[in-house]
Amino acid sequence: MQTFVLAGGCFWCLDAVYRVLRGVQDVVSGYTGGTAVDPTYEEVCTGRTGHAEAVAVTFDPEVIPPGVILDVFFTLHDPRQLNRQGNDIGTQYRSAMFYDSEHQRELFEGARDRAAEYWDGGIVTTIEPLGPFYRAEEYHQDFFAKNPGQGYCLAVALPKVNKIRASYSDYVAA
Repeated sequence: MQTFVLAGGCFWCLDAVYRVLRGVQDVVSGYTGGTAVDPTYEEVCTGRTGHAEAVAVTFDPEVIPPGVILDVFFTLHDPRQLNRQGNDIGTQYRSAMFYDSEHQRELFEGARDRAAEYWDGGIVTTIEPLGPFYRAEEYHQDFFAKNPGQGYCLAVALPKVNKIRASYSDYVAA
């Protein structure tokens, strides 16, 4: 198993998308990249902790290649938006990849380079060393599945899930 820690806007969307992929064993929503110890959602939302909303995606590389996990990341959010995704604004919504080894850093750089070929304009996704990852509150875990009729899920997360289902159909779980 491998785990990538990725931030690309609200973690509810990333969580929802990665859960539909075959070979993904676990997705944990959390906070990383900042200075506060064991922050709460409310603290992260202030933008003063330095943390990003992120997901730790654990997957089986024999079932879904690492490159696909990373290409999905660059498909499901706009990596050209600095410190925001759509109406979600603040450093907690930044586009970032957090590596735990030199090998991961190289994989992340390669994925960012591939994405640059498809996105007009400069990609602002940062590639940062992984520090402490703090699990978000339980109500954030698998939020989309628990709240399918919630407005944000219908307006923002569902279109992203549908886009990935169409673009990566070979990897969508049955």
